[in-house]
Amino acid sequence: MSNFNTEFEARKCVYLNCGQKVASVYLAFLKRKETTMSRVSILMGSESDWPVMESCKEVLDELGVPCEVRITSAHRTPQETKEYVIDAQNRGCKVFICAAGMAAHLAGAVAAQTTCPVIGVPISSGALQGVDALLSTVQMPGGIPVATVAIGKAGAKNAAYLAGQMLAVSDEALFQRVLADREKNKDKVISQNDALQNSLS
Repeated sequence: MSNFNTEFEARKCVYLNCGQKVASVYLAFLKRKETTMSRVSILMGSESDWPVMESCKEVLDELGVPCEVRITSAHRTPQETKEYVIDAQNRGCKVFICAAGMAAHLAGAVAAQTTCPVIGVPISSGALQGVDALLSTVQMPGGIPVATVAIGKAGAKNAAYLAGQMLAVSDEALFQRVLADREKNKDKVISQNDALQNSLS
């Protein structure tokens, strides 16, 4: 039995009870699809957020986590945001990372449309330097959680690490990559300390 070109073809054969061999081919198709689809969606309220959120994508790339990046607004494009979240979830996205400044309603708007984990990254902007965005993102009503990280680039990086750790719960290969990255960071600190001690001796 040859591989199917579309998920519809695979489902059709399984539903017609074509046997265990076909079912195994279908499962292989789904596994192949799982490895190629975007598992994390990075959403930003404005293109001005990209210099911060680029570091988020870089971490996901290092961990080998497929992701996609979109600009969408909770206020200016509410319907498009809703439609995108529903579509992304149907396509297999498992975690949404949302960055916004000031009123920072994007993460909450996304969380209202999905039961997938949503991570909010407050962006520093305006007179309050991101404190307003931090409070807006973290103050969600009970039952609609947003996991909120630090303001700015540190938060963007940690959002990626947090998404990776969430996905690694059911992905052993990713779990090992997360561990390897943690070891790399540990070795970097040890190396820096060794260099400092050598310079002081």
